[in-house]
Amino acid sequence: QEKSCHLSAALLGEDSEISQEQLYELLKYAALGKCHNAAQPSWCRIYHQSHLAGVVVVVLHEMSQLHFYRFYLQFKHLRRVFRHRFTLTPSANFPVSLYGEGTNLKPQNTPQGLTSTSSECIIKNPDLQCDPIIQRYGEKKQGLTSYTLTLEEQKKNDYPIEGSPGCKGYISTECDQQRTDSSPLFGLDCEMCLTAKGNEVTRVSLVDARGQCLLNELVKPESTVVNYRTRFSGITKKMLLPVKTRLSDIQTRLKKMLPHDAVLVGHSLNSDLQALEMIHPSVIDTSLLFARSEGRRFKLKFLAKAVLGKEIQCEQKLGHDPTEDARAALELAQFFIEQGPTKVAELNLEMLLTAEKLAEVSQNKAVLQPQRCGFQEQLNEPPPLSKPCFLDCLQVTGQKPLLLGRQGLDSSGLCQSNLSTSNKQILQRALEDVPLSKFSIIQFSLGPEYLASHLHAGLHEKVRSKLTDMLTIYAGPFEENFCMKSVKKEFGRCGPIQSLTVVTETFQPYVCIQYEVLEAAQLAVESLNGAEVAGSCIKVQRPVTAAMLDCNVLIKELELDVENEGVIYVAGLKKSLTETDLQEEFSQLKDLETLFLPKDLQSGKHRNCCFLKFQKTQSAVDALEALNGWTMKGSELRSRNALAPGHLWRWIWQMNHSNGKQGKHIFYEKMEQLSDSEQDLRKKVKKLDHHIKKLYRSLQNNTLCIVLFPGVNSTHGSQSGLGLMGIKDDEGRSAC
Repeated sequence: QEKSCHLSAALLGEDSEISQEQLYELLKYAALGKCHNAAQPSWCRIYHQSHLAGVVVVVLHEMSQLHFYRFYLQFKHLRRVFRHRFTLTPSANFPVSLYGEGTNLKPQNTPQGLTSTSSECIIKNPDLQCDPIIQRYGEKKQGLTSYTLTLEEQKKNDYPIEGSPGCKGYISTECDQQRTDSSPLFGLDCEMCLTAKGNEVTRVSLVDARGQCLLNELVKPESTVVNYRTRFSGITKKMLLPVKTRLSDIQTRLKKMLPHDAVLVGHSLNSDLQALEMIHPSVIDTSLLFARSEGRRFKLKFLAKAVLGKEIQCEQKLGHDPTEDARAALELAQFFIEQGPTKVAELNLEMLLTAEKLAEVSQNKAVLQPQRCGFQEQLNEPPPLSKPCFLDCLQVTGQKPLLLGRQGLDSSGLCQSNLSTSNKQILQRALEDVPLSKFSIIQFSLGPEYLASHLHAGLHEKVRSKLTDMLTIYAGPFEENFCMKSVKKEFGRCGPIQSLTVVTETFQPYVCIQYEVLEAAQLAVESLNGAEVAGSCIKVQRPVTAAMLDCNVLIKELELDVENEGVIYVAGLKKSLTETDLQEEFSQLKDLETLFLPKDLQSGKHRNCCFLKFQKTQSAVDALEALNGWTMKGSELRSRNALAPGHLWRWIWQMNHSNGKQGKHIFYEKMEQLSDSEQDLRKKVKKLDHHIKKLYRSLQNNTLCIVLFPGVNSTHGSQSGLGLMGIKDDEGRSAC
């Protein structure tokens, strides 16, 4: 049964701002897996990456987080499908930060105005029939028994064989049971020192199929040590002084540990078995498995980096770590068996090795080259090597990157800028070409008439104004000499207060309260409207403005937002409580996954509220019932469903604390200019959301899809970007 891919990201807290470099790491790993030193990014994790059907990145040119929340209701598909969102740090050169420097792709001929790079411009993979791996194993995937060395291959490669003249006195592992494709794999590696007898074992490591270390033992040589080979073995005289274990002890332990159908895996495993003076009938040798022509062999260090994306045998360490080497060899064999010869051959390991050597030579030349001066010499100097781009790596592995857009994808001419093409044409081309490509970048744009800086400034002010109104409530009327302290205490139990002022223009006093989070304002409206506060029965409401007429609709949609599933807001906490205290207090709540305790971004102090994320939606519903009237450390808690996704906390805070440099009359002028085209802009956004929906529905299951609002970073100002991501599942939604 095909494994499904999963994506997890710890993005609930206010630190969910992702840099361009972190985004690049995610895309590189998603596209290449463990190849080319592509490691899992630190901020999220892709499970079963090898089962990804493809990666599709949708870039909404010059749009920011501001656009998403200004047109939140219009982005119906985006907010209902993608489970993970993150704030994206804006970049001055977004395309380069997106897919790295040094891209060597050239645009192909496309319909007028449409820019594209696709399969026709790729470096074609060499004929795989000539690859030594294909010549040896064929193209089809096979079980592990197809990759174990035959008796003849063992003899040819100097493996200890039962009855051979040089193996007198050797111990058999007695693993003589018939091997099957489900037989267990064990990684083995030894470190040796040179003694008067020859190579003798000084350290032995054995790992099981899950990579867990079963044995990691120092061994006392029988003969006098001539050379400890510390640089490679990591063994010193001091290390071996207290050691009592002898080779015979290790032989006995290995015989007991290995099941009768065990298959040993190692890199040049013959040397290890010779040093152990042991005979084992079934082995996989990774130095031979990853076949090369003319009897040459890849080093384990290179294979680990090129295939697994792991750095081993680092120069900073003293000697090799046999457990690390045993695990690397085991994982290489598992990779080969799982992926099959064709996938391994498509890695083009020979080409990668050549590129690595050239890079080393270039670095050495750069280090050794004396500094020179003179204009002519500078002219003759070769250009510096650019950072490798993962799109280039995709080409090397035979995958087909696709780039489509109406606006230049970068400033280097990768895709020529032409504004005559519509988003509809781009969508049609994407629906045809994306299924043929493993990695696609599709760029849509609202058009230059909607991206002008003055419109963007007006948009910012409209969002800020509406957000302020949603965070604000009016309460009253109160008695003439009401107790302000009582009012602040009662309303403070709903969440952190930004400001509290008395309204004096009314016949009786009212108070205007602005909260720091949307949930607090909504909780105040729901729980205190009609309540008795400071001796008065009061009414609680939000400001009545044209922009607030759809507030209830917006609140309802925010509650249904896919990112708020299973998340609840809890207020009324004492500020003295730490995160550890809260974890302990809430530990009895079923399926609690994450607790986020917001803090003031200036002072760093915790607020009197928190967010709880549950593994199941029903568990969140049950928790809301349980928390109703819950008292913690003498304080009664209030709770409701979350409204603002976690990444929005920092953004709301910044909006609340931002001070415009220009006068209000200028903002009003800009807002009027925006209003003239507001209705048309909403239609454009709605259509854009529909385009993305159509593209998303056409994707195969297990496709990673990322939608990026890149943000703006220019002389006119900076606006944070927004990323939405998920892996499409059978139901057409993004999987967790």
